[in-house]
Amino acid sequence: MKRFLIVAALATAAGSALAADVGVSVSIGQPGFYGRIDIGNAPQPQLIYSAPVIIRQVPVGVVRQPIYLSVPPGHEKKWSKHCRKYNACGQPVYFVQQDWYTNVYAPDYRNKHGDDGKGYGKEKKEKKEKKEKN
Repeated sequence: MKRFLIVAALATAAGSALAADVGVSVSIGQPGFYGRIDIGNAPQPQLIYSAPVIIRQVPVGVVRQPIYLSVPPGHEKKWSKHCRKYNACGQPVYFVQQDWYTNVYAPDYRNKHGDDGKGYGKEKKEKKEKKEKN
């Protein structure tokens, strides 16, 4: 009986783990994406703070380039609690405003990379269009 209860408990735990494994993937350039963004040639970002935030100082003589992050509301206020999730505790970080990310950066990114919302990159989209014409 004891063995049956252990097997039943393990089966239940495994089933719960499999059910919890369902997720949604959101990639850069889409609304709801949080993480590191590459400003590149994108329009000038609107920042939450004008100076970069650094949680852990780096050794003397080491210079780290600042990074730009899109984070959920409130993460920038308690950055020391959240910086590990983004692997950015020792980095100077600029936090971009969500309105700028959603209304300026994301459309610009999708336009440059050819994402039409169906997962097609620029090259794949061109190949598909060429194939449909022939």
